[in-house]
Amino acid sequence: MKQPIGVGMVGYAFMGRVHSQAWRSVGAFFDLPLTPSMAVLSGRSAGRTAEAAESLGWSAIETDWKELVKRDDVQLVDICTPGDSHAEIAIAALQAGKHVICEKPLANTVEEAEAMAAAARAAAAQGVRSMVAFNYRRVPAVALARQLVAEGRLGQIRHVRAQYLQDWIIDPEFPLVWRLQKDKAGSGALGDIGAHIVDTAQFILGDLLTGVSAITETFIKERPLADDSAGLSAAGSGVATGLVTVDDAALFIGRFAGGALASFEATRFATGRKNALRIEINGSLGSVAFDFEEMNELWFHDHTLVPEEGGFRRILVTEGGHPYAGAYWPPGHGLGYENTFTNEIKDFLEAIAGGYDPSPSFEDGLQVQRVLAAVERSAGDESRWTAI
Repeated sequence: MKQPIGVGMVGYAFMGRVHSQAWRSVGAFFDLPLTPSMAVLSGRSAGRTAEAAESLGWSAIETDWKELVKRDDVQLVDICTPGDSHAEIAIAALQAGKHVICEKPLANTVEEAEAMAAAARAAAAQGVRSMVAFNYRRVPAVALARQLVAEGRLGQIRHVRAQYLQDWIIDPEFPLVWRLQKDKAGSGALGDIGAHIVDTAQFILGDLLTGVSAITETFIKERPLADDSAGLSAAGSGVATGLVTVDDAALFIGRFAGGALASFEATRFATGRKNALRIEINGSLGSVAFDFEEMNELWFHDHTLVPEEGGFRRILVTEGGHPYAGAYWPPGHGLGYENTFTNEIKDFLEAIAGGYDPSPSFEDGLQVQRVLAAVERSAGDESRWTAI
C-alpha cells in the first residue's frame, strides 16, 4: 500500500470543481508515489458546501478554513478561493506543516506574495512543499514547446507574442461578480488571465521579463450587482449597480533578460474568443505557435530547412513520447482542459514524495506578481517603461 495523503480543499466553485476532478482522476492515469484522499471540503455555506462535497467526492466538510487546516486527516491544503484570501490561508497552512497548492495569481499584491514566498521558504526547510497552480504549463503542447526551446531548436529567441482572449463579460448587463472587484481579485483581466500568459511565456523561454510598458482599460465602468454567481456565470436583478474597479483589458510590451522582445494582450472583450491563450515564439533557427482553443496541436517552423521545405507544420501532441500524453489515450485521442490540472496534481505529489520543491514555486508566483505590479504602475504613469 502506498502512503496516503489527506487533501483539504478550500473553495468549491469553478476552480474547486476542476481541482476536484483532478484529485479524483489522477490515480487512474499515473502511477503515483502517494495515494490522495479527498478528506475535507471547506466553504462558507454549510448547505452549499455539503452539496458540493457530495457532488465532487469529498468525505467531510468544514465551514471555517481554519478548522480544515487544524485537522489531523489533512496533510495537504488546496486553495481555490478568490485572491484576497490566498495569503492568509496559505501562510497558516504552511506554518501548520501542511503542503499547499494555491490557485493563481499567487496573491493580490506583491507584499502578500512576498509573505507567502517567505513562508514557503521556511516551510521547505522542514520538508513542506508548495506550488502555485499555473496549469497551462501542463498542456503537453506547451511542455513540448519548452523542450524545443531548451534543446536549441529555435536558436536565439528574438520575439514573443502572447495573448489571452475571452469574451464572457461583453454584455454590459453581466453582473458585478468578484472578478470585477479589486479588493477581492487584485486586478481584472491582467491578473486573472494575463498572469497565465506571463508565466507561460517565461516557462517556455526559461527566461524572465525585466521591464514593461503598458496600457489598461475598463470599458464598462458600472454593472448590476450580482445576486448569485458560480464560476464565470452570474445572475443579477439589475436594480442596483456598482463600480467595476479592475481592468477589462491590459496590453503591454516587454523585454526578456536574454534580449527577446515581447508583446502581451489580456482581455475579456475579444468578441467570439472563448479561451484563446495564444503564444508564438520566433528564434534565429525556428518558431513555435500555440493556441489553447486547439490545445492538442503545436505549430513548428524549422528555419534550418531549405526554403522549399520550410513553413509551419502541425505537430499533433498526442504521442506516447510527448510530455504527459502517454499516460492517457492512444495517439490522436486528444486531451482536454481538465487534464492540465490532473498533470499538475501528479507533478505536485511526485515532488512531495521525492522531497524536492515543485515548479512553479511560490517564488515563481511572486515573480509573476511583480510583473503584474509593474504593468499596473506603467499603465498608471502614461505607459512609462517600468523595471521589474
